[in-house]
Amino acid sequence: MASPAAVRELQRDLENKANDLSRIQKDIAKNHQVRKKYTIQLGENELVLKELELLKEEANVYKLIGPVLVKQDLAEANANVRKRIEYISAELKRLDATVQDLEEKQNSKREAVCALPILLNFVMLLFSSAKC
Repeated sequence: MASPAAVRELQRDLENKANDLSRIQKDIAKNHQVRKKYTIQLGENELVLKELELLKEEANVYKLIGPVLVKQDLAEANANVRKRIEYISAELKRLDATVQDLEEKQNSKREAVCALPILLNFVMLLFSSAKC
């Protein structure tokens, strides 16, 4: 025999799991936005690297620092862009791992959320049949 308290507890559990699922989905969406930003930056930096490779060693290279263009050595500029590409690539890998982890959590929460209404209906059916 199921009590109203058990039904309320199951409903609360369902709400909590649904809220957890919603939070995970928001985290996944935020992660995708950050990943998109890094992907754009990676493309831009790869383009800059290709352009730097086209230059001759005596070419003038300038770096924008605030509102000022500062002359920079070609080799230094090349190294800076390569390091930036490495950093962005590492961040993308980290974000991919995070998304994969969040998606696994999302799938387990989704299964839990989908199973609870069935259990809740069963408990309510038992409770209503016990009154007869």
